[in-house]
Amino acid sequence: MNILKYLSIIFLGSLIISCGSNSGKIKNAFEIKTNAKKGNIFNNEALKLSLENKKAHTIDSVFYTLDGTKVNEHVVLNDFKLGKQTVEATVYFNNTEKQTVNTAVTILNNEPPKVYDYKIINEYPHDITSYTQGLEFYNDTLYESTGQYKKSKLRKVDYKTGEVVKNIDLANEYFGEGLTIFNDKIYQLTWKEGTGLVYDVNSLNKTGSFKYGNSKEGWGLCHNDNAIYKSDGTEKIWLLNPDALTEESYIQVFTNKGKIIGINEMEWINGEIYANRYQKDGVAIINPKNGAVIGVINFSPLKKLVKQHETLDVLNGIAYNPKTKTIFVTGKHWDKLFEVEIIEKP
Repeated sequence: MNILKYLSIIFLGSLIISCGSNSGKIKNAFEIKTNAKKGNIFNNEALKLSLENKKAHTIDSVFYTLDGTKVNEHVVLNDFKLGKQTVEATVYFNNTEKQTVNTAVTILNNEPPKVYDYKIINEYPHDITSYTQGLEFYNDTLYESTGQYKKSKLRKVDYKTGEVVKNIDLANEYFGEGLTIFNDKIYQLTWKEGTGLVYDVNSLNKTGSFKYGNSKEGWGLCHNDNAIYKSDGTEKIWLLNPDALTEESYIQVFTNKGKIIGINEMEWINGEIYANRYQKDGVAIINPKNGAVIGVINFSPLKKLVKQHETLDVLNGIAYNPKTKTIFVTGKHWDKLFEVEIIEKP
């Protein structure tokens, strides 16, 4: 009996080793090949896919996906989002075997951003103590979110006089960030606390809160009729369900050369996202469908037109007033709010 048990153990052991070595061969059997140069490809090109069969298996069928969408071996990219995307191949082979392999490609915009200039239409007073994080107009009234721990606020402002009509102080543990107003509710982000705050737009009474999902920080907010857009300081802009406030998808902000990080305060203007880039004193104009930077505005000269003092900080805060059809910008601890007209450079 002891000899039989010993032989059984040896026999089972050899089976396990045999199965393990066989699965190891299958594991490295296939590799996806693309025509992306160093992993990069422009969105006006076609992505060509092929499969390298390293172990000469008999392939029964192959199915490809790009960014979760089923595709064939020749993919026209104009309708795909920019940024780093996953190509996946599901391979059926040897009648009964199946394996999934993947690779990454980075889709770039095929055109460089247009460069825009601006013209100052008006200058208005702005509270120099405001560490401005978010601006938005609602019924010709300006709403502002400010930052810094123990100093963060939500404000309703008469933009023509700079007078604070109503002020709400955030709890000391919150660092206020961007805001947007949708369906008579104000949505205000906090920075590292993973929490968004909800208020009634008329009374400014807090009515609720929401938690972030995969985005770890809160930076900027804007919205259209269908979704709320949230930036988190990276190249990603998240689309939130306006009812559940959950992250449903995201776009990645890219130019013809690479990703753009530091996306901060945002504003939805005529079907495009205008976004401050932190520490850059400029604004990127972003296609919300694919994340392409289609334009840039250099606002850096504005900083010289405000009061120069020790705590003066970067441009941040952009709002579109539907009544005047003009754009308003300011900065952190700036004493002025500028109404501007955007002009395309010749």
